[in-house]
Amino acid sequence: VQLQASGGGLVQAGGSLRLSCIASGRTFSAYATGWFRQAPGKEREFVTAISSIGTNTYSADSVKDRFTISRDNAKNTVYLQMNNLKPEDTAVYYCAADSWTPWGEIVATRGLGGWSPDFASWGQGTQVTVSS
Repeated sequence: VQLQASGGGLVQAGGSLRLSCIASGRTFSAYATGWFRQAPGKEREFVTAISSIGTNTYSADSVKDRFTISRDNAKNTVYLQMNNLKPEDTAVYYCAADSWTPWGEIVATRGLGGWSPDFASWGQGTQVTVSS
């Protein structure tokens, strides 16, 4: 599956953005999908993930009250609604799709399990910049 992330931009603190991750190729409904982010000079960080058919989600503590992940498999799209954005949310955001790692392992590892390029797909990033 190939992934295309979009929707990033510049927003003031307290504002909102919605990112989209559009998939093409194989059956997207077979893939758990996650969002990650990487700020300059920092390691890539797990943000949130959704199970293949959308029945379960898991988010990092830093975003769980502000960000919501959802998916529309009919449109091969996963969304990340980001509200009450903070300057520390500034980063390049990436989506990834994994059809191999069990959902339970993704949750048990706090989102870090799975997502290996050996069996997962990654999209190009979209820049999110939050000004104070």
